[in-house]
Amino acid sequence: MNGATRYRAPPADGLAIVALDDLAAVFHRASGITHLVAPTTLDLLDALGGRWLTLEAVEETFEIVEGDRAALLETLDALAVAGLIERA
Repeated sequence: MNGATRYRAPPADGLAIVALDDLAAVFHRASGITHLVAPTTLDLLDALGGRWLTLEAVEETFEIVEGDRAALLETLDALAVAGLIERA
């Protein structure tokens, strides 16, 4: 392990998702909390579902260019604070 920060979302069965026009409602079964998120957040939750990925692996998955790293980190941090993903 190289000590890089890793991120993980619950497996798909840990979330209940309902599309709502321009947003989605995500019910996190473990916490009992419902979150409203943008559709792009669903892609992140799907990619991180039940597996640990480093920031670099997430960037590769979504073909994110270097300049967008700050926005990705901000999103991952917000999801971690909200309890939708874990950070280790």
